[in-house]
Amino acid sequence: MISYKNLKIIFILFISSILLNSCGGKLPGADARKYDPDPKKRVAKNLSEGRGFRLSESFNKSGGGVFEFASSNELWKASLDTIDFMPLASVNYSGGIIITDWYSTDQTSNESIKISIRFLTNEIRSDALDIKVFNKKCMSQISCVISEKSGNLIVELKEKILKTAALYDFENKSKKSKKYKGKQKY
Repeated sequence: MISYKNLKIIFILFISSILLNSCGGKLPGADARKYDPDPKKRVAKNLSEGRGFRLSESFNKSGGGVFEFASSNELWKASLDTIDFMPLASVNYSGGIIITDWYSTDQTSNESIKISIRFLTNEIRSDALDIKVFNKKCMSQISCVISEKSGNLIVELKEKILKTAALYDFENKSKKSKKYKGKQKY
């Protein structure tokens, strides 16, 4: 009788023999005849196509490491820059939402607004954002009416955010391409 341990070992050996035989005997790697023998030219080509990295960039001056999450998302940065005058109530990058606190131009006003920006995608396009604007009108401290606004403000906010994000994206791409063009001495 075959024990459970022996059965597991036989099964593992069987699966590994199938995987090893399915390689077809072809060795991994590229055909050397298709590539330039000069390593400097290969490196330059790979860097120009965006396929390489440099170790010197990994060990830069920053002590802890590179954390690029919200700061590398142009749409996120543009949204925060557009509503930077408003106090923020909730900002959740992983949840993809920014909610401002109630904002009024002056303390004596009985009307204030609140903006909610929800990110539907990280791509810079017109349907990437769901923006809602809420209006609060108070007759006294106790009686306030809150309603959702629609109209030009939402369109203007979305347009401003998308234009700023496109500008950030363009600047980011031009920085990356300049970084590699000037450093090569091949």
